[in-house]
Order: sequence, then structure tokens, then C-alpha cells
Amino acid sequence: MSKMYKLINGVRVELTDEEKTARQSELDDWNSKSGERKLKRIKELRLQKLEETDWWVLRGDMSEAQSNWRQALRDIPENYTTTEQYDLLLARETDKLLSTYRQLTNEIWSKPK
Repeated sequence: MSKMYKLINGVRVELTDEEKTARQSELDDWNSKSGERKLKRIKELRLQKLEETDWWVLRGDMSEAQSNWRQALRDIPENYTTTEQYDLLLARETDKLLSTYRQLTNEIWSKPK
């Protein structure tokens, strides 16, 4: 196992084998739940988009495109089920100059007119 360290009173100390095993177990557990974390974020984004457009429903004359888009958002958990698909849903444009992330790139997030 590679060297792992902790800080004790500002001093870098190598972890014991027992501590390394426990830390690796924590990391493995974290990594195994990657899909769950991504799906949670996708559901948060979906809810935001639906809430932003609830007024379409309330006004009573939603277009077919708007209705279909809202349904597609609600169907995300059924239609996107793998970590790779989650990555596609969460993909963002990057601004290389500023090293920042911009808007989501998957077309499912684009509101119809």
C-alpha cells in the first residue's frame, strides 16, 4: 500500500497499516456511491428546471414542446440509469481561460420556447 499521511499538531505523520486500511475502505465506499451522488445532483437540477417552469402549467396553455420537455425531465431516472449516462447529463462547457465550468451541455436541460 502506498504511503498515506495525516497531520498531528501541524506535523505530517505516516498512517499506520490499520489506519491505511480504514482510510482505503472509506475511499472505496465513497467511490462506490459515485452514481448515487450524481443521480442526486441530476434530480436537484431537474427539480429546479421544473419549478422554474411551473408557471407554464399554471397559465393553462402550455405548448406540446413544453409539455414533452417537462415529461422528459420527469422521465430522467427511468431513461438514464448508468454512471456514464449521468456523466453526459452533468457535462458542462468549460471556460479554459478562466478555468471555470459554465452551462450544462446536454440538450435535455434546454427549455423549449
